[in-house]
Amino acid sequence: MIGKISTGKSFRGCLNYLHEGRLQQSKALQEIEQEKKQAQVICFNQCFGNKKELIQQFNEVRYLNPKLSKPVLHASLSFAHSDQLSNQDKIDIGKQMAKDFGFENNQYVVIEHADRQHQHLHIVANRVGYDAKTVSDSNNYKRIANFCRSIEKKHQLEQVLSPRKFLSKEERMLPRQDIRKEALKEVIAKFLKQSTTMKEFQNKITAKGYEIELGRGIAFTDAQVVRFKGSQVGYPLLKIENQLALNKKQQQEQQQQPSMAQQLREVIQQQKQQEQLKQKEEEQQIKQSGGFRL
Repeated sequence: MIGKISTGKSFRGCLNYLHEGRLQQSKALQEIEQEKKQAQVICFNQCFGNKKELIQQFNEVRYLNPKLSKPVLHASLSFAHSDQLSNQDKIDIGKQMAKDFGFENNQYVVIEHADRQHQHLHIVANRVGYDAKTVSDSNNYKRIANFCRSIEKKHQLEQVLSPRKFLSKEERMLPRQDIRKEALKEVIAKFLKQSTTMKEFQNKITAKGYEIELGRGIAFTDAQVVRFKGSQVGYPLLKIENQLALNKKQQQEQQQQPSMAQQLREVIQQQKQQEQLKQKEEEQQIKQSGGFRL
C-alpha cells in the first residue's frame, strides 16, 4: 500500500481533478479519461451532495479561518494488485485515516477511482473544522507512511514500499515522470499564451489542480504531489516572465490598432466629402454657364 498526502489552496481545483481528470486534454480524450476514471464518492462526512455542492460547503467552512492559505488536505492510497478490498473496507480505511490524522469531525469525502488495475482511493478533507480550529500538517509524510504500515497489518494487505510495483514490466523500463512532465508542459504552454500577468497565469494553473511556488525560481506540484521545477519542464521563471511581458505588449498594441483604423476611416471620409463638395461646385458652374463645362 502506497500513501501520498499534500495540502493545497483550492477545493475546486482538487475536486475537479478527481472527478474529471486532466482537463487540458482534447475533448475526445477528456471523455475517455472521464469514462475510465469512474470517480465515485463512497463516504461523506459532515458534507453531502454532488461535486458543485461539496465545493460550496467546503469553502463555506474554510473561511472560518480566513488566514489559512492551504485548507485542502488530499491523500491518495494505492493498494497492491493482490489486495481486494470490499466497499466497507475502503470506507473503514478512510475513517481510520480521518481519526489518525485528526480530521474525523471535519468535512471529508472518500473517493474511489476505477481507472487502474489496482484499487485506489482519494481522501479530500477540510483542514478547518466547524470550531474554526485547523488540523496540523506537521510530519505528514512520515505519518502517512506509518499509517500505511498499520493498515497493511490490520487488513492483512501486501506490504508495498515502492510505487514501481504497480507498474508492468514494460512500464518500469520507461522514465517514470515523462508523462507528468509532458502534461505539465502542455498546461503551462496553453495558459502562458492566454495570460499577461503572473497572477492571471497562476489562477489558470491552480484551477487545473496544480500548485505554484514562487521565489527566486518557480516550481509546480500536481494533485499527486509530484513536484517539478520550471526549468525541468523548459519553463524557468525568467522565460515565463519574459513571455508574459511580451503578451502584455502585444495586447496593448492590439488595443491601439482600432484607434489607428478609426483615424484612417476618418481620413477616407474627409476625402470623400471633399470630392463630393468639388463635384457639387463643378455642377453649379455648369448650370451657370448654360450647360457647358468651363
